[in-house]
Amino acid sequence: MEFVIAIFIGMLYALGVYLLLRRSIVKLILGVFVLSNATNLIIFLAGAVRRSGISFIGTDAQQATTETMTDPLPQALVLTAIVIGLGIAAYILALKYKYFEKTGTHDLDQLSKTDQK
Repeated sequence: MEFVIAIFIGMLYALGVYLLLRRSIVKLILGVFVLSNATNLIIFLAGAVRRSGISFIGTDAQQATTETMTDPLPQALVLTAIVIGLGIAAYILALKYKYFEKTGTHDLDQLSKTDQK
């Protein structure tokens, strides 16, 4: 299972780098989001993927061993990163909207021509 997720993470990183290298600022923003999600998956994968593993010890602590428990820290970190990523996404999209109102273009090459005026 981890091998399949690792291949998927590699494909997400490749897609994110490809989008970062495009000329459109919209594709640049999407590339940052894809890289952020790939990093979240790496953190999630660090906590080991186990089926039916518990994250905390309840009243029947005799049945819970360290081999069957999952680590809750990567899950908490990913959840926090998702919330922060959504806030940053809203902020970046608002900045992009104002950017397009001022310049009238999405192309980064055309933006460099506006600096030379």
